[in-house]
Parts: sequence; C-alpha cells; structure tokens
Amino acid sequence: MVTKAEVDEFLSGGSWAVVGVSRERRKFGNTVFRELKRRGRQVFPINKNAKEIEGEPCYTRLADLPEGVDRVVIVVPPEQTEMVVRDVAEAGIKRVWMQQGSESDAAVAFCQSRGMTVVAGQCILMFLEPTAVPHRVHRWFRGMGGKLPV
Repeated sequence: MVTKAEVDEFLSGGSWAVVGVSRERRKFGNTVFRELKRRGRQVFPINKNAKEIEGEPCYTRLADLPEGVDRVVIVVPPEQTEMVVRDVAEAGIKRVWMQQGSESDAAVAFCQSRGMTVVAGQCILMFLEPTAVPHRVHRWFRGMGGKLPV
C-alpha cells in the first residue's frame, strides 16, 4: 500500500502529464487536468483523439511531449493503463498515479517491478490542496473506512 509520504512527494511538484484527458469538461480526466493547471502546475494533456484540450495542445502519447515530465496521472480504463505504464517506463518516468478505477494489479506490479512509485486506487483530487468540499468529504469517508494512505 502507498504511504502518505509517497502521496505527498508525488504531489510536491515537477512536471506532469495526464493520460486520458477528455475534451468534455465534466469528465474526470479533464477535471484533473484543469485542477492541476489551476494550482500552477506544468501539465500536459494526453489523448490520442484530440489535438487541443482546454486551449492547450494535446499529445497522442508521452513520447510526443515537447519536454520530459517526472510524474504521470492515468485516467483510463484498467486494460489501457496496462499499456500506458509501458510507455511511462520507456520514458523513464518514476512516479505514476493510477486514478481510482484506472488501476489494475498487472499495471501496479509492472510499475513496482521497475522501481516506480505508484499511487493506485486513490482519488488525486482528495489530496490536492486546497481540497474542494466534495473531495474533502470523500477523503473523510475513506479515512473513516481505513482506506487512506498513512
């Protein structure tokens, strides 16, 4: 299980890519992208079917980015995550956040076997500060159920 220190380190900075950013604002990948940008992070959207998202150039895959990133948030179905983590490894990226619902045991094992820090099964918006009310409530409930990193 991931630790609170690993979550904090993941969120502490660097440049980011979000794989699975949708053109639709109500979709979660788009929300994550916007929230990271709103907090002043350098973040690149990845979506193989979009040229632009939220007025920013969108990239087909990590290898297409104009510069390297040091952390990736994955917001795609688990079977796609298993392919994405291979691209992450090829790019030499060591920090991966598999958004709740994107993770798979195979993808987590792949990353761990390559020495990557993996956050899986957690909602990144519960930890980005300042945290919006709905995500603070979500974090509280998960904490009550013993499902938060310690």
